[in-house]
Amino acid sequence: MALKAVAFDAFGTLVHISERRSPYRLLMRWAQEHGRARRDGDADLVMSRALDLRGASAALGVTPPSGLLEQWEKDLEHEVASIRLYPDSLDVIIRLQQLGYRVGLCSNLAVPYGARVRELLPMLNAYAMSYDVGAVKPQPRIYQFLLEKLDVVADEVLFVGDTVIADLEGPRAFGMQACLLNRSAGQTLANVVLASLPIGR
Repeated sequence: MALKAVAFDAFGTLVHISERRSPYRLLMRWAQEHGRARRDGDADLVMSRALDLRGASAALGVTPPSGLLEQWEKDLEHEVASIRLYPDSLDVIIRLQQLGYRVGLCSNLAVPYGARVRELLPMLNAYAMSYDVGAVKPQPRIYQFLLEKLDVVADEVLFVGDTVIADLEGPRAFGMQACLLNRSAGQTLANVVLASLPIGR
């Protein structure tokens, strides 16, 4: 079936954090250091619910000192403000939409980051944020949510991201076409995306 849509991961694909502070990671590390054993689903819990840092603390069942939480909240605000588009992101998105493709975003992230991503990319046709869906990649439910928002079926979508399990194996298992973007190796969106579409050949 002909491709009708292209879906992107967010971080490492369309956007990046220029001044990383990692406050959610600091929270989870603090929890471990103060007696809460790390659980495999902790990160998924934070990203699959609309939680700020205080909500994440409550969900993890821990109560850091208020001064520490306030510092992490300042770190979070600073980090979110430092999110930037890669230089080629808008050009490729606009080109795809001009060619008639629907463009979506599907990302595992905590809610404060999602608000900034949507602010930077308001022109997309669909957003599948993990905290809106209640599921994270590679869980099938987030891909189904994406397809419904794009109004397409799986084999009409090319999925592009930078993580093997979430952005390549997961989408392919769900029936989508998928390819990886490796920016650290010098690849660009145009290299990977446009070359994967009929107009790029």
